[in-house]
Amino acid sequence: GAQDTGMRAAVSGIAGIPSGRKPARVVLWADSFTDGLDPQIPEAMIAVLEDAGFEVFVSAGDACCGVTWISTGQLDGARKRLEHLLKVLGPWAVNGVPIIGVEPSCTAVLRSDLVELLPDDPRAHAVAQHTFTLAEVLTGRAPVRPRQGWEPPSLAGVTAVVQPHCHHYSVMGYRADRELLERAGATVTEAAGCCGLAGNWGYEKGHYDVSVQVAHNSLIPALEKAGLVGDGAPDDVVYLADGVSCRTQAEQLVDVEGLHLAEALAARLAR
Repeated sequence: GAQDTGMRAAVSGIAGIPSGRKPARVVLWADSFTDGLDPQIPEAMIAVLEDAGFEVFVSAGDACCGVTWISTGQLDGARKRLEHLLKVLGPWAVNGVPIIGVEPSCTAVLRSDLVELLPDDPRAHAVAQHTFTLAEVLTGRAPVRPRQGWEPPSLAGVTAVVQPHCHHYSVMGYRADRELLERAGATVTEAAGCCGLAGNWGYEKGHYDVSVQVAHNSLIPALEKAGLVGDGAPDDVVYLADGVSCRTQAEQLVDVEGLHLAEALAARLAR
């Protein structure tokens, strides 16, 4: 299993790693949202990363990026959280170990907001430069690459309705995810624009009606067209959404449960 940077025993016997050769190390950063609401997602990420030949460490659970403080304008509070995060993730980054984010809004903080809020801390720049998405790592965009000959689990025959998180799309870009899904053989329908929830914004008084209207601009019609809304949803169609907001919006408005990319891949390992 993966290591906890508090720490667990070393990984051994990872698939596809020749004897005597050390697997590439990565750190899985389990943010507060994921750690508290969807712990099965980092478990799926570990399974996929280990299948790809990586040695996975898991960061301490209290490394918060402060995105909820940022989105509500409480920047001093965000800086305090980020200063603590740098104590946890900084040593990995300065030693060149890639950090893999789970939740797009949090990953985007490390790639962008972090250096804007703490511009004079060299650890902030190191973390920003060494933070990647799962798809970026699995498609060779990080300093470490999957083991030779690795291919993603087959998603052939699967139709995926995909809602790219706005922060994912605008900060990290979605090209690596598209490439990975294509390599896995999935048929992809990509929703356009925002799901409408936008973190805490959609929960605030006066925003609900607009939030629902935005969801009906692209996301809900795409789910309906794919047959996911209502009874009798087809088994070979899934809703993919890495963002907790995007999954929550679909679940609360039309009772459609979403999967993180890692969950979709992990479910088809060794098939």
